[in-house]
Amino acid sequence: MSSTYGKNIQISIFGQSHSHAIGVTVDGLPAGFEINMEELQAFMDRRAPGQNKYSTPRKEADVPEFLSGLVGNKTCGAPLTAIIHNTNTKSQDYDNIRDIPRPGHVDYTAHVKYKGFEDVSGGGHFSGRLTAPLCIAGGIIKQILAESGITIDANIKEIGGNSEDPYAAIDEAREKGDSVGGIIECTVNGLPAGIGNPMFDGVENNIAKAVFAIPAVKGIEFGVGFDAGRLRGSENNDEFYYEGEGEDKVVRTRTNNHGGVLGGITSGMPIIFRVAVKPTPSISMEQRSISYSKEMAETLGVRGRHDPCIVPRALPCVEAACAIALYDLILDR
Repeated sequence: MSSTYGKNIQISIFGQSHSHAIGVTVDGLPAGFEINMEELQAFMDRRAPGQNKYSTPRKEADVPEFLSGLVGNKTCGAPLTAIIHNTNTKSQDYDNIRDIPRPGHVDYTAHVKYKGFEDVSGGGHFSGRLTAPLCIAGGIIKQILAESGITIDANIKEIGGNSEDPYAAIDEAREKGDSVGGIIECTVNGLPAGIGNPMFDGVENNIAKAVFAIPAVKGIEFGVGFDAGRLRGSENNDEFYYEGEGEDKVVRTRTNNHGGVLGGITSGMPIIFRVAVKPTPSISMEQRSISYSKEMAETLGVRGRHDPCIVPRALPCVEAACAIALYDLILDR
């Protein structure tokens, strides 16, 4: 199933943007791990909508309700299932989308694939709303990784090409009824060398697959990324050296152009990758589209509540996806 991820730990996400609830089932968590619920809620709050002018005005508490897998706050070995109730939906705002697909959105391709039976309200199962259960799973796994000294931190690198004052780009687009995208940089510290596999099951492969579950992600690069194609080997290669003494002696590289991964396997250096996030396709400006029923051109002004920029709320989603991918590979070891 496309909404299921993982080999050693399996994550299954369910629900739609305007369904009664959305949720996640996580199978493979170690028994006896105590979840810090306050820390998890703080992580969820970073993604939650309606917190400021830079996000959708839709307000949802995004408080997970755990149905199974816990005794108290400790995992018990059974599959963990949690849901989040959808309490602030306005499905009528999407009535025109049933006939006129939004440019840049999944409306048309979903209509073709599911033959008109797709749920268009709020984007249905394709909505960014489904990153909330992703963050439940990833937030818990981040806590598990932190116990081993592994930390994952995502930050805004730029929005709309502006790295100095990224939020100014959101303000400018929002005032015009438009939207803007950006770039997120994520850093992982504390991973030992030797995690991952060559060919089809490398660190980059697994992180990329998980990160692309986040709607609006259009690209990912590790280390210097595409700039490596503009360098010579003498510039791109990261020279090795020993750091420390005795039992603490480890191999490091003097630079980190490889972004912590060589041949799909961690080198012991920080993993560094960047994610490109496209502008929100739902904008209030009129756009040219088509009408299915009339089979002719049509114009569309999108109604509803939408983020002028997805980037700020996507930060914990990138961290969550990365945590899930890495933990699955660590269990492989």
